[in-house]
Amino acid sequence: MLNSANIYLVGPMGSGKTTIGRRVARVTGKAFQDSDREIEERTGVSIAVIFEVEGEAGFRLRERQVIDHLTQLRNTVVATGGGAVIEPQNRLWLRERGFVVYLKSSVDRLYAHTWRDRGRPLLRTADPKARLAALLAERDPWYREASDLIVDTDGRTVRELVHEITTASRQ
Repeated sequence: MLNSANIYLVGPMGSGKTTIGRRVARVTGKAFQDSDREIEERTGVSIAVIFEVEGEAGFRLRERQVIDHLTQLRNTVVATGGGAVIEPQNRLWLRERGFVVYLKSSVDRLYAHTWRDRGRPLLRTADPKARLAALLAERDPWYREASDLIVDTDGRTVRELVHEITTASRQ
């Protein structure tokens, strides 16, 4: 496996990328970055507003710029947005510049973690659970393509996941 100072977490919204990423950063002594938060800081508005004003295409362009920037940092853990893997260039940068972990979760778990969150524009639909299932089916091959390690999050504690990720990233 790749031995790198950087660790990148990919996976669908609600899989725990930010929570686990913060803990991995703390345990390893690395800096932590969240690509969605970086986009919001750069624009001064929420992801939902960017989607409303610029659409998904506008958001993805901003996301690509942020992924390029964040993957050039050193000694960093990055939680990417759920759709970051859509863009082939993002997948390439992630693979080339660090150790990529796919946080794989069931649709039920994802729904349990996202159903109350109104800040997720892709879930503003009559059936958010079905939308999550469709997004996961579409993106799973890209998550797998980008990843050095696939970690199933269902039924596991944050501590267990962090231990598995930090151990594997050192090999």
